Amino acid sequence: MGGEQAVEIAATSTEYVRVTATSRIGGVAVNVAAPPKFAFLPASNTGNPASGDWKTGEWNAPHARILIGPSAGALTLTAGEYTVWLTWAAGAEVPVYRAGTLTVY
Repeated sequence: MGGEQAVEIAATSTEYVRVTATSRIGGVAVNVAAPPKFAFLPASNTGNPASGDWKTGEWNAPHARILIGPSAGALTLTAGEYTVWLTWAAGAEVPVYRAGTLTVY
């Protein structure tokens, strides 16, 4: 995933969901020490993620990524449509973005 993209994954698959994300100070990209966090909310949910919705991912520049699926993924999703959210701590800022959609079939 990068920007607002739509991705499809089988419910039985274990794979990374990736979102292109960079932090910049004065136009210069900086490495962020804190890991990114992801939330996967049902597409019917119009609110923002709650604190318990976030799962910790990792940086694999220029992507934030998280392993999902039944074989040691950070979470396993059932079939359905999800909105993918991304956040990370970057100094005093903690941006929260809708990063795209995920269809699990």
